[in-house]
Amino acid sequence: MTASSTPLFDTVLQQLGLDLAPWRGQGLSVRAPRDGAVYAQLASHTSAQAQALIEGAHAAFLQWRATPAPVRGELVRRLGQKLRQHKEALGLLVSLEAGKVRSEGLGEVQEMIDICDFAVGLSRQLHGLTIASERPGHRMMETWHPMGVVGVISAFNFPVAVWAWNAALALVCGNAVAWKPSEKTPLCAIACHHLLQQTLDEFAAEQGVAAPDGLATLLLGGREMGELLARSLRVPVVSATGSTRMGRAVAVDVAQRFGRSILELGGNNAMVVMPSADLELAARAITFAAVGTAGQRCTTLRRLIVHRDVAAPLLARLETIYASVRVGDPLADGVLVGPLVDRAAFEQMQNALAQAREQGGTVLGGTRECEALGEDAWYVRPTLVRMPTQSAVVQHETFAPILYVLTCASLDEAIALQNGVPQGLSSAIFTTDLREAERFLSSTGSDCGIANVNIGTSGAEIGGAFGGEKETGGGRESGSDAWKGYMRRATNTINYSDALPLAQGVRFDV
Repeated sequence: MTASSTPLFDTVLQQLGLDLAPWRGQGLSVRAPRDGAVYAQLASHTSAQAQALIEGAHAAFLQWRATPAPVRGELVRRLGQKLRQHKEALGLLVSLEAGKVRSEGLGEVQEMIDICDFAVGLSRQLHGLTIASERPGHRMMETWHPMGVVGVISAFNFPVAVWAWNAALALVCGNAVAWKPSEKTPLCAIACHHLLQQTLDEFAAEQGVAAPDGLATLLLGGREMGELLARSLRVPVVSATGSTRMGRAVAVDVAQRFGRSILELGGNNAMVVMPSADLELAARAITFAAVGTAGQRCTTLRRLIVHRDVAAPLLARLETIYASVRVGDPLADGVLVGPLVDRAAFEQMQNALAQAREQGGTVLGGTRECEALGEDAWYVRPTLVRMPTQSAVVQHETFAPILYVLTCASLDEAIALQNGVPQGLSSAIFTTDLREAERFLSSTGSDCGIANVNIGTSGAEIGGAFGGEKETGGGRESGSDAWKGYMRRATNTINYSDALPLAQGVRFDV
């Protein structure tokens, strides 16, 4: 298939200073969800090439780990500055390649900037504990050391931010990074790699500290590249974001060699709305969480559990919003819902809606729209589906703007429905009752890694560790103490006495 060039796409490449010539070839066709046009034909790496790149990353790690952590932080600070300079262009590329509306594309780049800022401060706080010893004249402590090469497998829906969450922390912790991006969004990855390489060159010139070649590398290809990362003994940590199916395969491959996996997988996120809720606030939160990114976020709101006392007014408001929300070209002013990523996503959505009807659901929306924008552009009207029960289709995550609506008679029933799915990423409750809010956040409430009160399920900030439980994988990325996932812990005991007492009162005299 021949790639077609557009003035807007060419302008973005120029603004980024990006030359695709070294990356062109056969293997990956880059199709823009916005209009279905093929923007580029790129070469996939062979297994031999990928192995060589991983070996180069390991060699780089052996040098980088000896660089003081605050100096490593300076590299990431400069990366954040580079991203600030190119925020507009990189955000536009995200919109072009992933189909996000402009504000979401820019917001994703802002996430990258924010995690760089977080990681810079972290570079001076990679501290362990001092631990009291039972032995006189002894001190115990824990220290943290880099692991090696961190493999990053990212999905199309956040084509740059997920890499940054991992790379910024991994680099300040002293690791190298090998990135396998989604085959649906390789241009965003090439752009990030290009900006990081520029940053590395400037860092070396101005700091007098040359970052080793291969410190950050890019592996282009399909599933085989992910499998290679997961199975490589040179990659002690693999952070994988994507489907539960993918995560199961990665987890097994990594575990078989006793590696460490950080898994960010499926989300079947629910919001509970109780009688005391501010319904207008809830409606606004529901709309962004359910239809933002065309329902293609792992934190997208997929289940609405509304108390029967307020179901009628809330659903009437939502039906009005869903019928009027603007779907269209993600670069156009006022558009809130862009396209699905491809035809397969549209067909999966239609299949889920057919199942919902068979299982007793009433469907509002779900029709294809904006066909004039391109035969291979897949726009769809966001969909409300009233369901009598939490049936099989409701328990399955469909990556599309489908919101299943269930009613409940009590908070206990709502929590049981919220927790009654295999996934456990994000959740929310709308209530002004303090007892209900605290119950939802307690150990007897939501079983998700993220639980919110009076805000939606998506739009997490980088300061908190991001991730979930059950089929979501249990991994944590971004803020809080997620940095520990990229380091190994050592417990150290120092004897500064002239005796050798043993712990637990053991005597062993010779």
